[in-house]
Amino acid sequence: MEINVINLKEKLSLINALHEYKLIARMNDYDFKLIKMKREFVWHKHPDTDEVFFAIEGSFDIHLRQKVLTLNQGDMVVIPKNVEHKPVSKSQSSILMIEPTGTVNTGDAGGELTDIVLENI
Repeated sequence: MEINVINLKEKLSLINALHEYKLIARMNDYDFKLIKMKREFVWHKHPDTDEVFFAIEGSFDIHLRQKVLTLNQGDMVVIPKNVEHKPVSKSQSSILMIEPTGTVNTGDAGGELTDIVLENI
């Protein structure tokens, strides 16, 4: 196993398309994924796991049923398992997500925004 430093800005420069999750690291059974986003996602929850969102560039909202969380560059939030949420980015943002390997992006909602392709960059 080769051990290397991972530079988030460098990895982001490799992402040309919006809404495609890219794997940048794995720790035990957790994936570190990058995505460039500019869309309103679907309401969903993850019944078996918490999920981390970290705003690298730009800002975005995570709608919860009772409030809206705004994440600006450098902000992070942990969404507990079984909590319905909907990420919304009105302008392009770059996000690091940390979640167990195999976690489906649309959680229990499924549908056309489900992304099962995870390219390692």
